[in-house]
Amino acid sequence: MSDATLYDLKGLKCPLPVLKTRRRLADMQRGDELCIETTDPLAVIDVPHFCSQDGHALVETVKLENGHRFRIRKG
Repeated sequence: MSDATLYDLKGLKCPLPVLKTRRRLADMQRGDELCIETTDPLAVIDVPHFCSQDGHALVETVKLENGHRFRIRKG
C-alpha cells in the first residue's frame, strides 16, 4: 500500500463511499494518494466514475474477499 492513507469505508452503501472519499480528498494535496476499502458492490462502478468526473487518477483496483480496495491519486 506504500504511502497512501487507508480509509475504511466497509459497510457503507452507495452513495456514502463516494461522498466520504470526495470529502477526504478535499483536505489532501494534489498528487497525494488515498486507498479506500469498501464492501459496496456498486463501488466498482461508482469509484471509477467519481475519479473520472472529479479529475483524480484511479491508480489501482484490487478485489478483496468482501469487497474492493481502490487507490486514488488526487488530481
